[in-house]
Amino acid sequence: MNQKIWSDVDSYYEKLIVRPDPRFNKIIEASLEAGLPSINITSSLGKLLELLVRFQGASRVLEIGTLGGYSTAWFAQGLPPGGKVISLEIDSERAAIALRNLSQFEFSNLVDIQVGDALDMMKTLHETGEGPFDLIFIDAEKSQYCEYLEWAIKLSRPGTMIVADNVVRRGKIIDESSEDSSVNGIRAFNDKVSQDPHLRATVLQTVSPKGHDGFYLIYVDPESQIK
Repeated sequence: MNQKIWSDVDSYYEKLIVRPDPRFNKIIEASLEAGLPSINITSSLGKLLELLVRFQGASRVLEIGTLGGYSTAWFAQGLPPGGKVISLEIDSERAAIALRNLSQFEFSNLVDIQVGDALDMMKTLHETGEGPFDLIFIDAEKSQYCEYLEWAIKLSRPGTMIVADNVVRRGKIIDESSEDSSVNGIRAFNDKVSQDPHLRATVLQTVSPKGHDGFYLIYVDPESQIK
């Protein structure tokens, strides 16, 4: 197996069953033109996020890391009328780009992009009673994943789904001697998840045009003592 096969298979399924709205492609184009890094999820994984919202029956979604608003749009597309996505972005220029990108969608009024440090904003959301959220997506600074998880749990309810992206790192996650802060941040996150008796979790490895990576799927279950 190689990168070309992964890309070709992804393209096959995108054309066959994903069939994203062309406006999603415009988000990618506008983000690249604005100089944003090409680190957004693929459309197939975007569709997965939309389906997770629908499967969960989620009406309130919290996203940590907006970038150009690509994954934000997939979440919003899965929401019922009156639903809400709160997306936290540390960079004001990126937030402005995301707002422009999302303005072309009829569901843009369901999105609230807040600018600032995510940990500070999560604390504020907790203190002001904005939670609980039905689904929380962690896709920001990898070295802070443990801290994001702590606040995500506080902003959860029994049955909340927490999804964390980029947790395989092209297989580097198994390198115990790594000096990469992102790898070590995810390894610490792994330890935290595995030691919490109230979380049920699994990791789905992914291969795509973006390479080899993976998603954490975490179920918040206060009564659980079993993974």
